[in-house]
Amino acid sequence: MKRPFQVTLLVLSGLGLLHASLFTDLSLRFVKEGMRPMLVASGVLLLVLGVAEAWSNQKPGSADAADSHDQDHDQDQDQEHGHGHDHSTVPRIAWLLFLPALSLLFYAPPALGAYTAAREAPKAVTEQRYFDPLPATSPVLLTLTQFTSRVQQDHKRDIGGRSVRMTGFVTPDKGGDGWYLTRIIFTCCAADAQSVKVRIHGAAALPADTWVTVTGTWHPGGTLGTSSAPAALDARTVKKVAKPVNAYTDALPLF
Repeated sequence: MKRPFQVTLLVLSGLGLLHASLFTDLSLRFVKEGMRPMLVASGVLLLVLGVAEAWSNQKPGSADAADSHDQDHDQDQDQEHGHGHDHSTVPRIAWLLFLPALSLLFYAPPALGAYTAAREAPKAVTEQRYFDPLPATSPVLLTLTQFTSRVQQDHKRDIGGRSVRMTGFVTPDKGGDGWYLTRIIFTCCAADAQSVKVRIHGAAALPADTWVTVTGTWHPGGTLGTSSAPAALDARTVKKVAKPVNAYTDALPLF
């Protein structure tokens, strides 16, 4: 691979990583917030390597001269043996390496959303035996995971009849009947993404991927406090909200 090609690829990759992780929030579509410093460090390292590679090419007697001599020698040998092949050019397939680097600068893949959540089973709820009493305030602000755990595991059944408020995005039901309030959660990155969903009753669905805050009460079914109880809500109000910057966490509503 020719030196100019290597230098350009290193610099573009470094700039792409810095653009996605330092100057924008694009990296949060792919990895957790805690991994951002590592992406920034990787981008800086690639830039330094690219600059160092370019600087070494400018020095008299650099390795490029030796490379050029070796290439000329190889070409002479090929011609002597009747081959006549030129090995000094970059293979065509190598140019595809530029695509990931350019995509970080000019085109970011869309964020995970309703399309992904509708095609996978909800995240399994971690077993929990003890629950703190719910606050006296109403509505109670909960994450989708907290609501699901209360509904299916709290034997005191404190959630019954209480007004709760949660935030997530709209995921239509695959069967076309109703919709889910959804969050996608990263353990590390997009490769291990899991979704948590709460079925919404009594309110018309907004377009898929619309971020909303829903206030309502648990929708009765099964036995509250056991796994037979559905993670479902009878909605009283549904309000559109802005998409959070860090969308891949199961966070509490902002109000």
